[in-house]
Amino acid sequence: MKPKIAISIGDLNGIGIEIALKAHTKVSKICNPIYCINKKMLENSCKELKIKIPKDFKTYNTKGEFNIRPGVVSKKSGKFSFDSFMDAIELANKQKVDAICTLPINKEAWNKANISYKGHTEVLRDYFGKNAIMMLGCKKMFVGLFTEHIPLKKVPEKIVEDVLTTFLIDFQKNVKSNKIGVLGLNPHASDNGVLGDEEVQIFKAIKNANKVLGKKVFTGPLVPDIAFSPMSRINYKYFVAMYHDQGLAPLKALYFDESINVSLNLPIIRTSVDHGTAFNIAYKNKEINLKSYLNAIKEAISLVKSK
Repeated sequence: MKPKIAISIGDLNGIGIEIALKAHTKVSKICNPIYCINKKMLENSCKELKIKIPKDFKTYNTKGEFNIRPGVVSKKSGKFSFDSFMDAIELANKQKVDAICTLPINKEAWNKANISYKGHTEVLRDYFGKNAIMMLGCKKMFVGLFTEHIPLKKVPEKIVEDVLTTFLIDFQKNVKSNKIGVLGLNPHASDNGVLGDEEVQIFKAIKNANKVLGKKVFTGPLVPDIAFSPMSRINYKYFVAMYHDQGLAPLKALYFDESINVSLNLPIIRTSVDHGTAFNIAYKNKEINLKSYLNAIKEAISLVKSK
């Protein structure tokens, strides 16, 4: 039996709905998708795109109606994307679907709609009261983010031994890998304290986590500028980065078209595309790469089957 997957439709002023429509034939062959969008907004989107609604395009009635403005940051589109996401979460929480997959939101639009969260992961963390972990990547490489959407100047103060220890243990229990590289924070991983002392906390956390797990799973702190080199990637599939761009800049340089976002350490399964709303091409019927979305759906299905 094909798993049911709720799709939160993302910002309707962006490319999310176009991705969902154009990938629907392929997606519906491997799962039963339920799109969190009401029929009126679906009709408006299809009219704007000049695309017919597929006959088997099953929707969940996310409330709200507004004028679609392609490529525009909008309070109303931000609110609708948030409501679509919340509907998907509730469907999963009530076990009416097996997993959720999210299409891209616009953080500025959420802010305009007075939504306090910076992104999907923060919502999930608050909703379930769990320390959700953001991991991005593809079959070739995954990166877990110790800190996410915070200013760079605040990262050093977040690197605390016990907090990082817990993060590492939770990360390993979710990915079930026995070989994970942990990046240092500073250039050259501080050169033994010459360029900073955060690596002391990272080293202690690695030692603690390995002790709790009873085996040497984590290695590091790795020198950040060579952690993702070809030779290093032969040794590691999973990495832990100390901050957002440290992990995602190399990941997207290497695997931008195919990488996805996976939320770990939660009672539900959630995957997502690893790209933004692409306002610059929204509703222009240009060629859109569907690979990240299809990979996110496939990963969700794989996680459902492995439960």
